[in-house]
Amino acid sequence: MMRSTFFLILLAVVDGAASIKNDTSNREKRDAVLIRSKRRWVLSTIDLEENMPGPYPSIVTQMYNDKKQENVKFRIRGQGVTEKPFGLFSIDENSGIVHVHRPIDREEYHFFHLDFDVLDKKTDDLVDKTLAFDVEIKDKNDNRPEFPLSTIRVSVPENTPEGVLQATLQAHDNDLKDTPNSEFTMSVVKQNPASPKFTIRDMPGTTRVKQLAFTGCFDYDKEKQYTVLVDAKDHGEPTMSSTATVILDITDYNTHPPEFSSATYNTEVMEMELKEILRIGITDKDTPNTPASRAVFSILKGNEELNYKIETDPKTNEGVLTVIKGKNFEKTEITELEIAVENEQKLFQCVDGKPVIGTRPKPNTAKVAVKVTDVNDPPVFKNQVEKVYRNENGPKGDVLFVPQVQDEDSDINKLRYELVEDPAKWVSLDRKTGKITTVETMDRESPFVKNGIYTLVVHSIDDGKPPATGTCTVLVYLGDLNDNAPYLISKNMVMCGNKVDRVDVTPRDLDSPPFANPFSFFLGGEEKLKSLWKLDPTTGTNTSLISLTSLPYGNYSIPLKIQDQQGLQSEDVLQVVVCECTRINTCRGRLPFSSRLGPAAIGLLFAGLLLMAFLLFCFYCDCKSMSCQHIPLNLQDEGIQTLSKYNEEGGRSIYKPEFPITDGYRKVENGMQGSSAGVSVKSRECAD
Repeated sequence: MMRSTFFLILLAVVDGAASIKNDTSNREKRDAVLIRSKRRWVLSTIDLEENMPGPYPSIVTQMYNDKKQENVKFRIRGQGVTEKPFGLFSIDENSGIVHVHRPIDREEYHFFHLDFDVLDKKTDDLVDKTLAFDVEIKDKNDNRPEFPLSTIRVSVPENTPEGVLQATLQAHDNDLKDTPNSEFTMSVVKQNPASPKFTIRDMPGTTRVKQLAFTGCFDYDKEKQYTVLVDAKDHGEPTMSSTATVILDITDYNTHPPEFSSATYNTEVMEMELKEILRIGITDKDTPNTPASRAVFSILKGNEELNYKIETDPKTNEGVLTVIKGKNFEKTEITELEIAVENEQKLFQCVDGKPVIGTRPKPNTAKVAVKVTDVNDPPVFKNQVEKVYRNENGPKGDVLFVPQVQDEDSDINKLRYELVEDPAKWVSLDRKTGKITTVETMDRESPFVKNGIYTLVVHSIDDGKPPATGTCTVLVYLGDLNDNAPYLISKNMVMCGNKVDRVDVTPRDLDSPPFANPFSFFLGGEEKLKSLWKLDPTTGTNTSLISLTSLPYGNYSIPLKIQDQQGLQSEDVLQVVVCECTRINTCRGRLPFSSRLGPAAIGLLFAGLLLMAFLLFCFYCDCKSMSCQHIPLNLQDEGIQTLSKYNEEGGRSIYKPEFPITDGYRKVENGMQGSSAGVSVKSRECAD
């Protein structure tokens, strides 16, 4: 390939028209922008101003080749030609002049890379290697700073201290970063109302984000909303700007102290009565049902013994005064309370545009006179619960309790007593003195005694108007004695002879330790009984009766002796049924004694009866038509008849129980043999 050189000239675009200087001046310009490197020219970047006013197409540059111009043609490719955005650049293949066809927005495309070639006009073959040049779009201040939101709304509490608000402002300029075209200043250009004064401050750590600040204070009663117009202006030429509106909604805070509807109140209550006695209303100019207006009451004086409390009704905002602890008065008295009221929020005040700091006014107070009326107090037992200790089975006439009573309003000698609770009717009560005396023997094992305690309730009634009643509960703790022998919980047991050889024996003793278990167990009756049965274990809370040999099925009576821990003995008989079981402790039953006929059997029975009736009818008709001779029934004259009875029964086994097996059990070992009887009767037939 012949050595050839490309030349590139950058042409200035003035008033939308391009002019090409003479060859000498052009070569001087080429030398300024071209750098020789071996056999290729490396081209510098061409600057192009964004959004040029035109006209279009406009000349960008021109390319030359040192070969004869009439033998070559030029071609470019890349961004803006064969790649997006298409149709932006073109080249005259004969002259090598590069054109731009429309304005370019730098914020959309700020840089282009283009390749160009020189080709033989006849063969389209490359006559040199591909070279490239770049086009950089120079920024123009054509973008204004923009706020993300044109309107910003912020809620600000009325008591906010002067300084920075929680209202951040941020804007962005799409022009070239870190140039005057993209740098801007933010300021307050307008506000309504005029006070307090708003300004713009930088957020610490950044210059891009701003904060709204103010000096002074807010007064919700005067202004509930502020409108601030903020302007963002860039530093480019010419300057461009935009605005955003900040709306500040002031929320009410406690700026008005609550006040009582009246300075004094009067109420009354019976002594020792616990209830609500007064409702106290207030007025508050702050917004209702907010912490700014909700009342908080307190009792400053007169409640040293904590007899009263005052709370706020959440629905009405009233103070509810209640007696929570009664006090006994000997006569009617008046108690004076001092009540104060404040709000849930601390009081905040803005005076002449300045917040009041450091001074807190005293809360509003009112006086409440409580008239406590004396009432007849009931008699008071020395102890409301008295404990008395006795052993069970004690003698009758034992004095269990003599009450000690005081009554500040009545004569003690005029008190009367009543026995309110005596479920077993074991005691009597002296109505004048309240003395309790036993009239029956008290049994600790009685169902009226719970956990060893027998409970009595006594009332003492004075002669006041109306009469008042005092109550005393007497708990009689009964000590246990060994007065109950052990007994069997169940005296009838079933031993499944085809499955087990024993039954469980469980005794009970109504006494408490040490007069109850562990028990000692013995077999009673004859000595031969011990060769058939045994008890194991012989001591403990329960035992098992074990058969020592295979027993015939039947009923057995086993005498037992049981002693408690102290040796108190009882004798009992355990009835044991030995049988074949089909289920647990359930003997196999006898076959049923009767059967139920089905519909088919009943039909056959009726058919047989009808046939018999028909035969009798035929016999009757035959006898009427023929002479029938009477047949004598004198059996003695007709010969000898014989009735033989056979009835044999086997002997009893030595293990046979003392009484026959009851219905429901089947005897297996010793069955009954059947009996039979035969009767022979001769008779005379009817003669023809």
